[in-house]
Amino acid sequence: MLEVQFETVFFTGHVQGVGFRYQTLQVAKEFEVSGYVGNLPDGRVQLQVEGRAAELSAFVAAVEVRLHGYIRKTERSGSTRPPQFEGFSIR
Repeated sequence: MLEVQFETVFFTGHVQGVGFRYQTLQVAKEFEVSGYVGNLPDGRVQLQVEGRAAELSAFVAAVEVRLHGYIRKTERSGSTRPPQFEGFSIR
């Protein structure tokens, strides 16, 4: 089975209650990525995303550019795995 690059990204800052998830969904439509974005109880936003490595890097960079005024810190970790997502959603 084909493997894809997978990343978990945590955004810290003023990232909840400001349309962060919706804007991330809109940015995702511009890239060939699958996964989801969701709020965490501790006030961070979590992004789970998979696709080609170059697409993931460009996508996360685009989210950071679009929402730079709200993000104080971005934490990324990645690996490769078989695809698990279809499409991109808000959770």
